[in-house]
Amino acid sequence: MGIDVNGGGGGGEEATGFEVAIVVPKKKDGDADGGSRDCVELLVRELERAGLVVDRVQGISDEFIKLAAPMWTLGRAAAELHLKKLTYVGVDLPFEWDQVTAFVRQPDGSLFSWCERFTCFRHLIYEIVNETKTELTLYFAGKEFKFQPNESLIKRMESEGIVKQIFPMHDEIRRKQLLGSWALNWLDLTWQPIDEIYSYFGTKIATYFVFLGMYTRWLLFPAAFGIALHMIDFGSLQLLVLPAFFIFIVSWAVFFSQFWKRKNAALLARWGIDNEINSTQSHWEPDKKVEADNPKEKRSLQRDEWLGLLLRIRNNAIIVVAIICLQLPFELAYAHLYEIAESDVLKYALTAVYLLAIQYYTKIGGKVSVILIRFENNQGEESSADSLVYKVFGLYFMQSYIGLFYHIYLHRNLTTLRQILIQRLIVSQACSGEFGGELHPLSEVQLQKI
Repeated sequence: MGIDVNGGGGGGEEATGFEVAIVVPKKKDGDADGGSRDCVELLVRELERAGLVVDRVQGISDEFIKLAAPMWTLGRAAAELHLKKLTYVGVDLPFEWDQVTAFVRQPDGSLFSWCERFTCFRHLIYEIVNETKTELTLYFAGKEFKFQPNESLIKRMESEGIVKQIFPMHDEIRRKQLLGSWALNWLDLTWQPIDEIYSYFGTKIATYFVFLGMYTRWLLFPAAFGIALHMIDFGSLQLLVLPAFFIFIVSWAVFFSQFWKRKNAALLARWGIDNEINSTQSHWEPDKKVEADNPKEKRSLQRDEWLGLLLRIRNNAIIVVAIICLQLPFELAYAHLYEIAESDVLKYALTAVYLLAIQYYTKIGGKVSVILIRFENNQGEESSADSLVYKVFGLYFMQSYIGLFYHIYLHRNLTTLRQILIQRLIVSQACSGEFGGELHPLSEVQLQKI
């Protein structure tokens, strides 16, 4: 789409809600008017000529150019991008506006998902270029700059600092609908418009709330069973109540896990995510087969796979040895000193020193784990994240449970164990305000990893 500095037309078809905003500086009263060569005015005209609906909102220091798009405009952009969408025959094909009825719609009835719409918006915005054979002189706030042929207007304005930001906006119509049917719906505590949440917020947010809703409903079973055990006097069978409750909780957790797997698989199938995964795998398998047919490349792949496995084994062994040689003696020494200490003040002081030391120890262990992962031959970010979780989990498991096992199995002193748990809770809450984020070292490790 080319530049017409003398203006352009806009589409008159009914548009969606405003979904994207462009932030530019607000013009001051004393700024000179660039006329038809004012870059912001030119941008607005070209956005309208591209078929977008534009609304300009004046802020305190910036101006917000809000954009909406009729469906035919998004369809045209999707066709230009050759955006692949699932058809009703189960095949992913490049989108064509003439064949719009053949493509599967979203659960809420819309043609494009938010990710697809945002991709189309970016294409429409960044495809505004100077198709003339000569450079143009554009103005803004008394400044001028040259606009070269075949150069993107938005990119040029970003490089000049005129376009500060391009960001997606809330769809106020759909947001208010979700507020009424979901957030402010107090009559039904467990029902959630999952398909609408998925279409608006995406897969991760929708899956989180599905899990949260199912978990909340399933908690009614152990809650009712626990209340019944507390209220009913079983007499001589009272000793069997606690083991029965433990067995019930373990069984409940197993059943919940299995039912959640089934529900999660059903949701992914309904949202078409399995199809996207299968499509990605189908595109990958032919290349993989070609590589596997070549003996040299096959041996190279096998060598890299074995090397990555050996590196992971070596790094995991380093973490295990560090836990056994460094953390385990420290944990057992703390548990033994706590057992022989007689003063409560001394026990509180010992617990405070222990919690502070163990947080720094875990932080160092997390940093070492990140360093070790850099020398592993992990295939992708997911494999690296899994390796980090395994290593840090070992550190957290030792610091969380070795002291408890010591008092349960070696000393068999449940009274001391109860005191330890109470004092750890009190000291950790008291220290959290003083040391801030020091009591959460894993978050820092994750940030470093990202």
